[in-house]
Amino acid sequence: MKKLIILPLLLFTCISLGQTSQKIYNIIDAVSSKRIEKDIQTLVNFGTRNTFSDTISNTRGIGAARRWIKSEFESISKNCNNCLDVFYQKDFVTKEGNRRVPHDAWVVNVVAIQKGTKYPNRYIIMSGDIDSRASDTMDFTTDAPGANDNASGMAGTIEAARVLSNYQFESSIVYVGLSGEEQGLFGGSGLAKYAKENNWDVIGVLNNDMIGNIKGVDGVIDNRSFRIFSEPVPANETERERQLRRFYGGEVDGVSRQLARYVHKTVKIYMPEMNPMMVYRLDRFGRGGHHRPFNDLGFAGIRIMEAHENYNQQHQDIREENGIKYGDVIEHVNFEYAKKLTAVNAINMASLASAPPAPKNVAIGGIVEPSAKFKWDKVEGAVGYKIYWRDTTSPTWDYSRYVGDVSEFTLEGIVIDNFFFGIAAVGKDGFESPVVFPNKVFR
Repeated sequence: MKKLIILPLLLFTCISLGQTSQKIYNIIDAVSSKRIEKDIQTLVNFGTRNTFSDTISNTRGIGAARRWIKSEFESISKNCNNCLDVFYQKDFVTKEGNRRVPHDAWVVNVVAIQKGTKYPNRYIIMSGDIDSRASDTMDFTTDAPGANDNASGMAGTIEAARVLSNYQFESSIVYVGLSGEEQGLFGGSGLAKYAKENNWDVIGVLNNDMIGNIKGVDGVIDNRSFRIFSEPVPANETERERQLRRFYGGEVDGVSRQLARYVHKTVKIYMPEMNPMMVYRLDRFGRGGHHRPFNDLGFAGIRIMEAHENYNQQHQDIREENGIKYGDVIEHVNFEYAKKLTAVNAINMASLASAPPAPKNVAIGGIVEPSAKFKWDKVEGAVGYKIYWRDTTSPTWDYSRYVGDVSEFTLEGIVIDNFFFGIAAVGKDGFESPVVFPNKVFR
């Protein structure tokens, strides 16, 4: 009789872990290109959103833009029974020592937090940039509509809040408009510092910077591909961690790279029509984005953006020269594409916020043995764990085995020398934490 009771339970567990979630498909369907278009147009209509532009006017400048964004978050919160905590987070920056700062000013971020029901101090953050710029970054009066860079990312963040606020999640989600990106990543630096000082357990940062252009300066038109930029290892790693990598591996397995792989996998499952491109680089060559300040403090952070940029439409005064039209105007934004990348963010935040915490103290063994061995600390909310492994030259986790609610396991016949390994925690609804690369070795 006992076996008859246990067997259906095990069968149900296996089936539920193997299924996709209808909730995730519903989230994809709920994202609206029309609302994104409307929000981009509203942001463009502020003329310029240069961080040092007018803060008094209600129709022009950065002040009007951030007040409107705050009012949108507050309206969303009202519709979900005050589910969002909306506030300004700001830091004062001065001209002295900052070559891109024309005058002293407050750099103001607009933050909206959807608190988790079970892990309120665990945060997944989606950011867009409020500010825009003309050809001269010190010019804070000339029109700089910034339709794609970065009204698209800001509108996507607002839209994600509209959609996800209809659900409850175990972990907290932060929707934020960051300022001061063009002058030195000031907004991201301020919020990263705020998160550190307030002991936020940050699962990851999804920085959305330019998610609306499908026609590259090279003439390529592509409405399916997008890039995921991630650094290989934390910027604040210790010397001992660096030395251990020489012997045990992990050169491309830091927390940001695992977050990138998580996004890649989720998109392949739920949005197979899309082509996520993992780029093994912090950001574009020699350039930067608002995830970097979080990376500097050891938080997992990635940049999600279009695959094909048009540099004639970035950081340019609106003009026409030699038959070429310059300027970041709304006519160049593809709203359906921005909708797709907004959905990419929304489904990954929903998945991460629905998953248990990642396993702690993951240890690996099996040196000069025919099997790979693992030990880890169990985490609250996990019904089981999944071991992942891949060829050492593979960018993605290609093999996996669900091993149940245990804290150690041996993969028989798998030689430790030939693969990289990681462990993920699995929740009751099948949602998984990011994969954790082993940080200890045992014999």
